[in-house]
Amino acid sequence: MNAKIILIPLAIIAIALALVLADPPREPDPRVGLVINPPDRSVSLEQLGRIYSDAASSGIGRSNVYMFWNIVEPQRGEFDWRNYDALFDAAKQNGLRTTLFFSIINGVTLGPFPDWMGNPQLGSVDSQSLVKVLDAALSRYDSIDAVIIAGQTESQFRRSEHNMPAYEALFSEVYDGVRAAHPDVRMGNSFALHHVLNKDLEHIVKELSDGDFAAFSYWPVDSLNDIVKTPSEAGEDLKKVFEMTPGNVAFFEIGWSTSGFVGGDDASQKEFVGVLFDFYGQNESKIEFLTWYKQHDMSEGTCGSRQSSIGDKQVELDGSGLGGNEHVIERLDRYVCNAGLLKTDGTAKPGWDEFKKRAGMQN
Repeated sequence: MNAKIILIPLAIIAIALALVLADPPREPDPRVGLVINPPDRSVSLEQLGRIYSDAASSGIGRSNVYMFWNIVEPQRGEFDWRNYDALFDAAKQNGLRTTLFFSIINGVTLGPFPDWMGNPQLGSVDSQSLVKVLDAALSRYDSIDAVIIAGQTESQFRRSEHNMPAYEALFSEVYDGVRAAHPDVRMGNSFALHHVLNKDLEHIVKELSDGDFAAFSYWPVDSLNDIVKTPSEAGEDLKKVFEMTPGNVAFFEIGWSTSGFVGGDDASQKEFVGVLFDFYGQNESKIEFLTWYKQHDMSEGTCGSRQSSIGDKQVELDGSGLGGNEHVIERLDRYVCNAGLLKTDGTAKPGWDEFKKRAGMQN
């Protein structure tokens, strides 16, 4: 009788000790991210909150926000944050750090710039005005810890390398101004690794690897946007970034489409997720952040148009340099629209489960 009375408290003590000594919950790795997007272009605040919550549940610690000057400062010195407050609020509520892409260079496109600026070339963009708007954004949104002002930079200078010194001067002035006010924020330029490799543009990366890191996007495609690499071959491509820049690297948008039209499938996407996280684990000390592109698929026909409306501007979005080639544009649409880890109806692809497993292992 007494033995039974003694055994119960001992069992309770053993359970309590196990709970106390167990590893505490780990925080998400702030360097592992996901481009968070709704499956449709229109979304309610409630839906946005749910989408961010679902993304954060995967174990990520960051996402991207894409900001455009003509939207955020339509009148000189007058900022309009309405299009961004909800995104940053959702990120903050879910404990996510943010990589800010502020579009000065977006492939072959400059800007878009506000009307009050006219249509400046790189040499005439006022660095102080750019520092001012970036300072306003960084002061308002404290989740931002990385800034990129040029994406697919190699496409901008592929046929105009003579303009590179003007951009280098602009970047240097903006970098100094931003770091003076926000010393913990890091800055760099971004390049499309697949374009760099397909078109032998490594020298542009080496020339413009200014700032704290060189960032890269990556698709396993040829110049026509067809998938031509196996996951293991794509992993070998990723290693080449360390030959192009002496400093740290980042992966701003990296992913794999499941569209059979361009040679993708669910199994290859899942396999590449594993390859990517293996690569990250082997090179973690040299990688600023790694962000998967993207969360949700979108409806085909909405992702590959030649032009897109950004505020009151129409901009060219194709950075491949192949312009209006219908063959390329169709493949761009199919690739991008099917690059998500979740289908448009929210159904998980095998890659989503693999992503959650591997992202969780990093924590």
